[in-house]
Amino acid sequence: MTAVKEKSGQEDPAAMPDRGDGYVPSQRRIDRERYKRTRSRRATSIAALSTLVTGIVLYLVVVNAPGWPRTKETFFNTQYAREAFPKVLEGLWLNVRLLLICGVAVLVLGMLIAIARTLRGPVFYPLRALAAAYTDFFRGLPLIINLMIVVLGVPALRLQGITVDPVVLGGTALTLTYSAYVAEVFRAGIESVHPSQRAAARSLGLTNRQALRHVVLPQAVRRQVPPLLNDLVSLQKDTGLVSIGGAVDAVRAADIIVGRSLNYTPYIVAGLVFVALTIPMTRFTDWVTARMDRQRAQGGTL
Repeated sequence: MTAVKEKSGQEDPAAMPDRGDGYVPSQRRIDRERYKRTRSRRATSIAALSTLVTGIVLYLVVVNAPGWPRTKETFFNTQYAREAFPKVLEGLWLNVRLLLICGVAVLVLGMLIAIARTLRGPVFYPLRALAAAYTDFFRGLPLIINLMIVVLGVPALRLQGITVDPVVLGGTALTLTYSAYVAEVFRAGIESVHPSQRAAARSLGLTNRQALRHVVLPQAVRRQVPPLLNDLVSLQKDTGLVSIGGAVDAVRAADIIVGRSLNYTPYIVAGLVFVALTIPMTRFTDWVTARMDRQRAQGGTL
C-alpha cells in the first residue's frame, strides 16, 4: 500500500511531520520548483543570447552602411553632445514644471467635463451638449494647430490683461487638448460603474451628489488609473511642443545649438533626455496596470 502511494506521488499522512512544527514540502513539489527554476534560467539565457546577437547584427549593418561616417559626424558628435547636454537639462526643467502644472489642470478640468457629460435630466442638456462639443472639437483638432492658434493668435488680439508669455499660452493649449482626452477617460470610468451602485447609495439616503462623490467617482477613478497615467506620459512628451512659441525648453535649447552649428547631435541629446524621463513613468504605469489586473482577478477591486 505504501509503495502504491509513493508511486502515485501521494504521501502517507502518518509519515508527514506535524504542521505546527513547520511546513515541509513534498518531494514532488521540490522537483517541480527545481524544474521551474531550470526553465527560467534557460529562458533567460536564450533571451540574453538572442538579444546580443540581434544587437551585434544591427550594429554591423549600421556601421558598415556607406553613409555612416557622415551620419556619425552629423548626429552623434561627442563635442556637440557635451555642449548641448547642460543646456538641454536646464531647458528640461521647464518641461517638468509644465508637466506638473498642466497635469493637475488637465485632471481637474477633465473630471469637471466628464461629470457635466454624465449629468442626468433635461435641465442639464445644454451643459451636456457644451461638454460633448468641447471634447469632440479638441480631440479632433491637432495639438500642433491648437498650439499655434493659442500661442500665436492670442497675442495678435492685443487684449488688455491677457498674458503673451509663450509658456503660459503653450501650457493653456496643452491643457485644452489633453483635458478633452482625459474627460473621455473619466466618463468611461463613470459609466462603467453599475447603476445598482448608485441605486444602493440612494437607498441609503445619499443624494445624487453624495452618491456621485462617495460611491461612483472613487470606483471610476480607480478603474481608469492606467489610461490616465498613459495620458500623462503623452503629455510629458508633448510639453516639448511649446518651443514653437519661443519658450526655451529642452527642445528649443537643442534647436538653438543646431541653428548655430548645423549639427543635429543636440536633437539626439534632447530626445534621449525625454526618453530617460519617460521610461520610469511608463514602467510605473505598467506596474500599476499589472497590480490592478491581479486585484481584479482576486476580486479585490470593484
